[in-house]
Amino acid sequence: MAKVKLFSFCDLAKERGARDALIIPTTTVVTAPWVRMKCQFGCDGYGDRLTCPPYSPTPEQTRQILDSYQKALLIHGDEWTDIRKIVVELEREIFLAGYYKAYAMGSGPCNLCSTCNVKRPCVNPDARPAMEACGIDVFQTVRNHGLPIEVLTSTACKPNYYGLVLIE
Repeated sequence: MAKVKLFSFCDLAKERGARDALIIPTTTVVTAPWVRMKCQFGCDGYGDRLTCPPYSPTPEQTRQILDSYQKALLIHGDEWTDIRKIVVELEREIFLAGYYKAYAMGSGPCNLCSTCNVKRPCVNPDARPAMEACGIDVFQTVRNHGLPIEVLTSTACKPNYYGLVLIE
């Protein structure tokens, strides 16, 4: 089966509601131990979901995973974009196009279930960890590709959200 051109997935992401989408080399995705520490000491959801630390991959594991891929689809959204839904849908489309290793990472804590039973495997097939939960420095990764991202200093600031689909 002939594989679909990767750039067509950028168009598909925009059709699904993304503001922008880029095919990037996985070598430009930055991981760092401090990112996970911010989840542990700054997020009230730490330990409450299987998609969050301490259950999500460590930055070291994430780097190993990233290194087993060459390309990724970086997806940009705003406050109206359901990044989690888009990346999961794209993961499926990319998989069905012949890229059997496709794997998505969303943005922010998973909210698919009202409570998460961390004592057993996840029951929701659409659950994926957030990039930051896996130790990805989203700010530096996004800046490496010239996309907008800033620290929100007030409620008047417009947020930017990002997701990633690994492709091989």
